[in-house]
Amino acid sequence: MNYELYIAKRIHSSKEGEREVTPPAVRIAMIGIALGLAVMILSVAIVVGFKKEVRNKVIGFGSHIQITNFDSNTSYESVPIAVNDSLLSVLHAYPGIRHVEAFATKPGILKTDTDFEGIILKGVDRDYDWTFFRQNLIAGDVLQLSDDKRSTDVIISRYLSDRLGLKLGDSFLTYFVQEEVRARRFHITGIYETGFQDYDKLFLLADIRQVRRLNGWDDDQVSGLELLVDDYDRLDAITENLYFDLAEVQDRNGNSLYVRSIKELNPMIFSWLDVLDINVVVILVLMMAVAGFTMISGLLIIILERTNMIGILKALGESNASIRRIFLYVAFFLVGKGMLWGNVIGLALCIIQSTTHIVALDPTVYYLDAVPIDLSLSALLLINLGTLAASMLMLLGPSYLVSRIEPARSIRFE
Repeated sequence: MNYELYIAKRIHSSKEGEREVTPPAVRIAMIGIALGLAVMILSVAIVVGFKKEVRNKVIGFGSHIQITNFDSNTSYESVPIAVNDSLLSVLHAYPGIRHVEAFATKPGILKTDTDFEGIILKGVDRDYDWTFFRQNLIAGDVLQLSDDKRSTDVIISRYLSDRLGLKLGDSFLTYFVQEEVRARRFHITGIYETGFQDYDKLFLLADIRQVRRLNGWDDDQVSGLELLVDDYDRLDAITENLYFDLAEVQDRNGNSLYVRSIKELNPMIFSWLDVLDINVVVILVLMMAVAGFTMISGLLIIILERTNMIGILKALGESNASIRRIFLYVAFFLVGKGMLWGNVIGLALCIIQSTTHIVALDPTVYYLDAVPIDLSLSALLLINLGTLAASMLMLLGPSYLVSRIEPARSIRFE
């Protein structure tokens, strides 16, 4: 039998009269562990959820990878590329790519009887992946594009519809400034709201044939191709491989192809999201330090309270290492109890927020209307294992106080 563990259990559960042996300072240490772990769980869940939600919104508007003309500038008045079946076949069969779709963009001015707004008309084809916009659709339906007829239907954002007084089923004029001003009348068939106002205030989704006609392009010409990948973690590797594989490829007009990931297209947003990881690391380190130091004080109090017992054990021939293990077992029980309550508190708060969205955000500032929560089982296990390991390592030092206690004096200690 492991008598060290047995003695530790007796110390942990023993009582003197009606008062628990564990003093209030030790309980405070347990509370520190619980609150520290709860804060760490919330921090990781919120930051991971925030990064995932914002990233998905950016990807929803621009996909994972875009292939455009190498001579295109950063504006939405793009230089076209001609897409043939052989290029599409290569992309559809490319490892890691799950979907390929064409798009074309055209800047314009949306005008009503009382107001106007600058917009980007994004033309999409029949193979467009509507998953993102279906999730964010608040009225109507996505575009239903036919093979033989050019559609005048569009999907507009709630931001633009509210600002211009438009509603589902309304028609409006959009003006496109070229060598001569061209006007097109569109019909609203759907209204979406993503909360990502930088894009909501710009994009109207329409039939790609409308953009081709406005630009005078052929049926095989587009602003670019959007690619969706199977695994976001492999985005950089797939983009790099595809860039070199298509480096020598040209369309029928001699245009070179330019492959860029969504990170390269939106460097400011993704750099900002990466900075959030530093905030999480700082919070984790601070919480572990606070929890560890409060537990150190608790262990020192337990050792001092049991000075008489330590002296008797030493007088009976027990080694310092064995006595240290007894108190480390006691500390392990206290850390474990604190971590149990920390998990209960942290997970309860995560569940409440994810189901009720009780803590709201201003979408014009944070791109989201509520604090997001995303916590995987692996992340939860790593937080718990890291907290346990850090706490026990920090308690090794204070446990050496046992070796400083002399049996002859400590047995008389009360």
